[in-house]
Amino acid sequence: MTQNSSLCDMTAVALRADIAAGHVSARDVTAAHLARIDACNPHVNAVVTLDAEGALARALLADERQAAGQPLGLLHGLPILHKDSFLTAGMRTTYGSPLYRDFVPDRDSLIVTRERAAGAITLGKTNLPEFGAGSQTFNPVFGATRNPYDLRLTAGGSSGGAAAALAARMAPLADGTDMGGSLRNPASFCNVVGLRPSPGRVPQWPTANPYNALTVAGPMARTVADVALLLAATAGADARDPLAIEQDPARFLDSLSRDFKGVRIAYAPTWGGLPVEAAVVQVLERQLPVFADLGAQVEPACPDFTGADAAFQALRGQTFAVGYEAVLREHRHLLKDSVIWNIELGLQQPAAAVVQAERDRAALFARMHAFMQQHEFLIGPVSQVLPFPVEQETVSAIEGMPMHNYIDWMRSGYYLSLTGHPAISVPCGFSDAGLPVGIQIVGRYRQEHALLQLAHAFEQATQYWRQAPVLPH
Repeated sequence: MTQNSSLCDMTAVALRADIAAGHVSARDVTAAHLARIDACNPHVNAVVTLDAEGALARALLADERQAAGQPLGLLHGLPILHKDSFLTAGMRTTYGSPLYRDFVPDRDSLIVTRERAAGAITLGKTNLPEFGAGSQTFNPVFGATRNPYDLRLTAGGSSGGAAAALAARMAPLADGTDMGGSLRNPASFCNVVGLRPSPGRVPQWPTANPYNALTVAGPMARTVADVALLLAATAGADARDPLAIEQDPARFLDSLSRDFKGVRIAYAPTWGGLPVEAAVVQVLERQLPVFADLGAQVEPACPDFTGADAAFQALRGQTFAVGYEAVLREHRHLLKDSVIWNIELGLQQPAAAVVQAERDRAALFARMHAFMQQHEFLIGPVSQVLPFPVEQETVSAIEGMPMHNYIDWMRSGYYLSLTGHPAISVPCGFSDAGLPVGIQIVGRYRQEHALLQLAHAFEQATQYWRQAPVLPH
């Protein structure tokens, strides 16, 4: 293995240490990842806008700052990829829509500003479904993103380009968003780590809907420690986000080691009766003894998710209506059917549906809070299915049970979005067919650090993140 390709296999934490120690330069690290993108992206289609020249220039500046003895940011010299729904000043941002095919913003989204301020080197943008709608990454601008572990299959979504790029070792860090599972589903499908933080943990600006607690921004990487590092660089209050949490993000740099003796963990293999493919449950159950080995007590238990389906659909529809009503009115012919359906649902649903959704969400939060007093963590599948063919737009049935719309199959993700509790997808193993499966770990309200600690302990015990895909050269 060449020095350059081995750099692409290193974690962000290890790269950061080697750069700081002078063992390798930011330029070397950036060049290695650009070469990796050049070799792998044609097969995977994860990176849709690449700025190789700009990345090398930014890396040179990072090396010059280091040589001058200037303080180094948390992400100094680390290559990063931004989801194509985040604004990047001077770099195309398309949202996966023909409407924005040539849109070049003049400012950055806040998360991008923070990543760059921490010293990260922007490589480019990652693919997503049109307007981030759905957990299958394809759009009419760039086509579909393929799963690095099986190029015939989807990488999931909506942060599918990010997950596929991380799995293929094209970057050590990536960002994404999550409304119904978009940081978690693709992480599960691609054997990487995706954290859905608490609403407000990573402030969002600009946004058309600043009081929307369903959609969050968050970190993705191949290891839990790398996700914690990126969270530390992107969390923290900002007065432009009314939901922003005022806690010191440095807490996420604290040790991930912890004793789990006697800790109670609830195991919900079907999230209270959802259809789940047998192969998914099989992978999870093989790993349950890991938690017992850590000293934890695992017991079957699940919160009561009554009302969650109708509540999520109503609130999601409202969010789409707030964000995209004008787009529907002026450019309906350029939108995919599922986006049109979601916007129209928001515009046409009776007020009583939204009122009931808020009542049901409040009741669910109260039940979840009570449940999490009895269990510090809750575990179950990230996705109810294994990765499916890339030509298939969505999942029509699971274990014989029909799905009624394009996001029905994502309930294992969006149930937790509704409660606002932090949730993480961590590699959990592979099906008999060799496909990745993630485990979803849910923590107590706003307790991301404890969640990261359990996720880290599980990862260290299992080491599935090391199993890289084999891609054509």
